[in-house]
This record gives sequence, structure tokens and C-alpha cells, in this order.
Amino acid sequence: MKIKSTFIWIGVLLVVVLSMISSYNKMVRYEEEVRSQWAQVENVYQRRADLIPNLVNTVKGYAEHEKSTLTQVIEARAKATSVRVDPDKLDPQSLQKFQAAQDQLSAALGKLLVVVEHYPELKANQNFLELQAQLEGTENRIATERRRFNEVTRKYNTFIKRFPQVLYARLFGFEEKGYFKAAEGAEKAPEVKF
Repeated sequence: MKIKSTFIWIGVLLVVVLSMISSYNKMVRYEEEVRSQWAQVENVYQRRADLIPNLVNTVKGYAEHEKSTLTQVIEARAKATSVRVDPDKLDPQSLQKFQAAQDQLSAALGKLLVVVEHYPELKANQNFLELQAQLEGTENRIATERRRFNEVTRKYNTFIKRFPQVLYARLFGFEEKGYFKAAEGAEKAPEVKF
């Protein structure tokens, strides 16, 4: 009888240990997917940052007296590229800080594109048109990679919150990751006046 109950306890312990190992390995895999996708997000934001000097230089040749706008773009780019997020600490506060710097750059680029509207010869410049098309494509890539990041983050966060993984996640230090969120006020349609 004692031997039988010992085997039962060993079996239960074995099941718990195997469950723990399996859960740990999945948490590691999902966390690596989040890190990998974060690297992809940084990659497309870097692509945008790399396009900006060429865009600014092209505009500079046509709109020399728009120095304040050009300076804003350059400063916003410098700030956006200086904000780094540690892939191991993808918490909501870090992502919010990163996104705020990126939003400032987006706003500065928006002002630059408004300035361009006043220069018909610049709008017809082939180099500018190509840079503008690349920038638009990059903005689409950013949106796609952010969406993918949120998807893998949701998968990871859901997994570590489920039972029994929630116990193992706490035991091994796996923490919830933050999401990209829409900019404040994005739910309101812009007002267009003619």
C-alpha cells in the first residue's frame, strides 16, 4: 500500500514538473517572439529616421526660409532616435515614452509636408516624390509592425496570466508586456475646413 501511494505521489510530482517545464519553455518562446517583434518595430522606426535627413535636405533647397520647421523636424528626429526601450522591459511606461517621442516626430513631419504644399516646384521634384513615397510606405510598415507587436504581446500576456502558468510566471519572473496604444485624441475624426 505504501509503495502504491509513493508511486502516485511520484507520478503527481512528475506531472507537475513536466507541466512546469513545458510552461516555462512556452513562456520563453513567447517572450522571444515579443522581443523579436519589438526589434522589427524599432527597425521600421529607424528606417523612417534614416529617410528624414534626405527629405529635409531636399526641402531645404526649395524652402530656405522655412528653417524653423526644418529645425523642428531635425530636433524631433534626434529625440525620437535617442529614446530606447530595453526589450526586457517592455512595460507600458517605456512604450508610452517611446511613442511620445515618435508622435512628436510624426507631428513635425506633418508640418513639413504642409510647408511643401506651398512650393509647387518642390512637389514636382522627382527626388522629393520618391522620398515622400518611401516615407508613406514606411508609415504603413510601422502600423503593420506595431499591430504584429501587439498580437504577439497579447499572446504572451494571455499565456502568463492563465492558470497554472500564472504561478510559474511569478516564480520565474515573467512579467506582463505593454502594448502600443493609439495617440490620445485619435478616436476623433479631424475637422476639415474649406
